[in-house]
Amino acid sequence: MNRPAVCFGSPSPEHDISILTGLQAVRALSDAGNEVVALYWSKTGNWFQVPADIEPSEFAEGLPRSAQPISIQIGDNGGFYKPGKRGKQSLIDISAVVVCCHGGPGEDGSLQAMFDLAGIRYTGPSQQGAAIGMDKLAFSGTMEAAGIASLPLHLVTDDLAIDETGPFIIKPRFGGSSIGIEVVDDLTTAKALVKTQPLLRQGAVIQKYLSDAIDLNVSVRTYPETTLSAVERPLRPEDGGIYSYADKYLTGSQGMASAPRELPAELPPNIEGELRTIADQVVQLAMVRSVARIDFLWNADGLWVNEINTIPGSLSWYFWSHEGISFDQLLTELIQEAVESPAVTFQTDGADGTALRDVGAISHKLA
Repeated sequence: MNRPAVCFGSPSPEHDISILTGLQAVRALSDAGNEVVALYWSKTGNWFQVPADIEPSEFAEGLPRSAQPISIQIGDNGGFYKPGKRGKQSLIDISAVVVCCHGGPGEDGSLQAMFDLAGIRYTGPSQQGAAIGMDKLAFSGTMEAAGIASLPLHLVTDDLAIDETGPFIIKPRFGGSSIGIEVVDDLTTAKALVKTQPLLRQGAVIQKYLSDAIDLNVSVRTYPETTLSAVERPLRPEDGGIYSYADKYLTGSQGMASAPRELPAELPPNIEGELRTIADQVVQLAMVRSVARIDFLWNADGLWVNEINTIPGSLSWYFWSHEGISFDQLLTELIQEAVESPAVTFQTDGADGTALRDVGAISHKLA
């Protein structure tokens, strides 16, 4: 059986962009001759199957009329099911799911954990890799512990004190894009923002804003072998500020794929060599799988890892298109990697009943 599925949507601020990535993947796989199962994860957290030829506009006002409710089950008979006659449910045959869910539970390990429990093979990061990639504080700490240069990152709390002046950049601790990111002049403003900005209420991190820094990004794919793309230099907006959500996704017909950039970036050989060496280390430390994008900052003082995007917009296809790889080839190889990977199993060694047989009545444990 080789019947791929693509899941997209999710209860996330990046729900709409996820739909666009997902429908691009569905269309590319369909055009390549695959019978694709399109799985829509709604804003309410419910699952639906939609036609493979559905258009983005059909989601603009909410749930498309053509959406058919389905469910996901975990355990020995795990998988996606559609309702049948007389209350019976039938398993939807799929080989693996291409995960196109940006941000929120689709990229923080929640979806990956559910797929693991259901025995569903999927592309993108593992549960552990997704969790560390989404948590900016954990990712920064991992880099620091490994001796990799990264800008100091601080959790914003009422008693936070930083021994340097602004401006600062403040970000959601658990965010997958530019949503909620702002540049502030001082720490007092940052602390006030945390109390008023809904996207920062789960946690916010802050670091020095380097107005003179150059953004450098590289994509990695791990099948058929781990490979780094050419390095890109996104060209900052004319005002010299950071890329906003609108800059990334609402400008031009292809979002970031049509944004101005140098690809490949014109870099001193020693800087590109250092970046690639660091990127190889990040791949191991962050348990990168499938395709991801690693972001760097560079100025006269040094080169720093900034963050990782484990499910990048359009799955970073524009990087690989530059390498001569078509979107359907990229997707096919991601699926093949997922199919060839063993399904996640959970160990129960040591749970042999000894502790239960010897304990006696539970009331003894409460005494």
